[in-house]
Amino acid sequence: MFTSFMIYAVVGAIAGILAGLLGIGGGLVIVPMLVFTLTLQNMPPDLIMHLALGTSLASIIFTSASSCRAHHKRGAVHWDVVKRITPGILVGTFGGSFVAALLPTQVLKGIFVIFLYYVATQMILGKKPVASRQIPGTSGIFGAGGVIGAFSSLVGIGGGTLSVPFLTWCNIPIRHAIATSSAIGLPIALAGSLGYIVNGLGASNLPDFALGYVYFPALLGIISLSILTAPAGARLAHTLPVAKLKRLFALLLYLVATRMLISVF
Repeated sequence: MFTSFMIYAVVGAIAGILAGLLGIGGGLVIVPMLVFTLTLQNMPPDLIMHLALGTSLASIIFTSASSCRAHHKRGAVHWDVVKRITPGILVGTFGGSFVAALLPTQVLKGIFVIFLYYVATQMILGKKPVASRQIPGTSGIFGAGGVIGAFSSLVGIGGGTLSVPFLTWCNIPIRHAIATSSAIGLPIALAGSLGYIVNGLGASNLPDFALGYVYFPALLGIISLSILTAPAGARLAHTLPVAKLKRLFALLLYLVATRMLISVF
């Protein structure tokens, strides 16, 4: 058990550094690393992706809360937007977890692989949405929140990959968009974790110390160091060539995605 905990602590440390250094969501790193680690532990193959997604979302509760608090102190979070988009986020994320529970591991892997290829391509191209409109009305922002939440629950992320471009497109400055996205990540993580717990309670062959699809040894290991290393990564961002590192990381994502794609077949 101690060895497993240390492995997951290393996963959390790496995820925290990369999240702070490159400004990426922790789930982007945590999910594939959990998939590989759980596979090495000989977990039931049909549960691996569900456990990785559920545990990733549970870990984001802690990292998102920490990040949100830091951004709030700088006055960069648009809480009016957070309040308006949260109902759609909660419905979409919780509903997405129900869909994920019905999908086999191979299908979930395929969805995540497509997501990795998309993120890696965006990193290399560096394309950003043009600010061309304002925050939509009640039904529009509910729909946007639902889409962001549903997709986030399917790939185990805090939603920043979708919410930051959406907020930027809606004429919110990029720094404020990132800050507001960190706050949006908390309801995504809470609703997604609850959904994966509820939908996994009746699953067979769950490992010891798992509550539904949230695996606590991995969760505790990840959060034990990721919260500490994320600030260190943020400090490194001011001294290292982040643009070049993002391109290198994008190539790594292509390799990881290809490796996961091979395992699908």
